[in-house]
Amino acid sequence: MSFDIAVKVENLSKCYQIYDHPRDFLKQIIIPRLQRLTGRKPKQYFREFWVLRDISFEIQKGETVGIIGRNGCGKSTLLQMICGTLNPTSGNVQTHGRIAALLELGSGFNPEFTGRENVYMNATVLGLSQEEINARFDDIVAFADIGKFINQPVKTYSSGMMVRLAFAVQAQVSPDILIVDEALAVGDAKFQAKCFECLKQLKSNGTSILLVTHSSEQIVTHCSRAMLLNEGSVAVAGEPRHVVNRYMDLLFGKERKESCSLPSSIISSSSASIKNDPLMLNHVDDVFATRAGYNPHEYRWGDGAATILDFRMSAENELYPLVITTGQSVSLSVVIRFHVDLVHPILGITIKTKAGVTVYGANSRLLEVTAFESLGKKDTVIIAHAIFICRLAPGDYFISLGLATQQNDEVIPHDRRYDAIHLQVSPVTAFFGLCDLQLELTVQEIA
Repeated sequence: MSFDIAVKVENLSKCYQIYDHPRDFLKQIIIPRLQRLTGRKPKQYFREFWVLRDISFEIQKGETVGIIGRNGCGKSTLLQMICGTLNPTSGNVQTHGRIAALLELGSGFNPEFTGRENVYMNATVLGLSQEEINARFDDIVAFADIGKFINQPVKTYSSGMMVRLAFAVQAQVSPDILIVDEALAVGDAKFQAKCFECLKQLKSNGTSILLVTHSSEQIVTHCSRAMLLNEGSVAVAGEPRHVVNRYMDLLFGKERKESCSLPSSIISSSSASIKNDPLMLNHVDDVFATRAGYNPHEYRWGDGAATILDFRMSAENELYPLVITTGQSVSLSVVIRFHVDLVHPILGITIKTKAGVTVYGANSRLLEVTAFESLGKKDTVIIAHAIFICRLAPGDYFISLGLATQQNDEVIPHDRRYDAIHLQVSPVTAFFGLCDLQLELTVQEIA
């Protein structure tokens, strides 16, 4: 294996034997052996359950790779095999360097030991000498920030305190490979921010990081590459935003649709316009992609029960502006056609940075636009208008639109157009960050 590669996984598979009855386990031990001795074909008393099948990938030194997927897709099993705590059924894993891992809450800790004792035990397992642990102990305690609890048994810790101490140990041992499996989800916002800052520092020092999470924001923000696991195999791998979009497909149980085409019976001149529409938007054909500002790399899917056909964006007096200035009023109008009767439809709008970080998101239900939910009759067309003041920092942004309904706890997407409209913003005032809060600063001499 090349020294530039930190982790190499080749055709990795894991299969469990599932027995319907306890007696079947005993039968499997004895009867097939007797059948072989008598020249008969051995009978199998278990069902095979393949958690992972033929997984292959490489992680370069200093690379941060995210793994995302639904519960039960094999993420934790994969990490356990990479760490060597679980043997694969077939395939192999090669690693280069010291591995530190946060696989599950409390893993590697003895609940009867104090935090101090667990620090020394874990660091020793990770390969540090007594002198090295002594030299780093104060930094570990300072990072964990659990105060006097460091001298109390771990069984008295909250889940957040346990993660604090575990992450502090793993990070301070300067690993070559760091594996984090959903552990940061239980930490508070302040500690999570400190952890991700630490991950950045480790990455800059050459540490390879494997991050498993259900958070799409963490994937696009902190990972240079991502993989989506589904039913034990790699569904897609590559650029984080693309992988996250596919993950959203799986969450909502819908296959991607490159275009939600209109039924031929609907495309007719008899319903070619809405009366008294001063915006001159198209109400029949899907001309969304012909408008200035359209992003040809949008990600679109839905069942086609309704379609978003057209949009109109203006800033101040400019129609379809190429650049919007911070502080300008922006108007966005969207045409939606319903092909079937929908009950309580929901229109959503999201603005994201080019890195995929959500700056703002809302929908008609959150905004309590009750009039929208009374719409949705078959063959009707509506225009939705949104107005906002652009307080965004200079840069490139993408607007996503979506039309869905909700049945019990399931959201059913009918037409989702992710990153459909490109928005370029230029500043007029000096500030930094993601948005202009129009902060007013005053000073007063009092002595």
